[in-house]
Amino acid sequence: MEKLKQRWGVTSNFQLLIIFIVFAITGSTAAKIAGPITEYIGLHPDSLHPVLYWVVRILLIFPIYQVLLVLFGWIFGQFDFFWNFEKKMLKRFGIKI
Repeated sequence: MEKLKQRWGVTSNFQLLIIFIVFAITGSTAAKIAGPITEYIGLHPDSLHPVLYWVVRILLIFPIYQVLLVLFGWIFGQFDFFWNFEKKMLKRFGIKI
């Protein structure tokens, strides 16, 4: 845990716990929201090849996850951490902010 705290620049175990909670809530929420959105735009597992369906669904989840991560980070008082985390992640994908 200490290595992770150093790497992320976190000073307390409580802050680390909040960060883990935000990651959990964000992942669950993004996955839950992706289902109704794929149905709304007409994508169903029965209408597409399963591999193609899941590729599209994962590509759809990615931007939703990015927005929710910063939103939930803000709600839990960790906006600065998640905004910096987000910028670093997008930079790795070649997207500069």
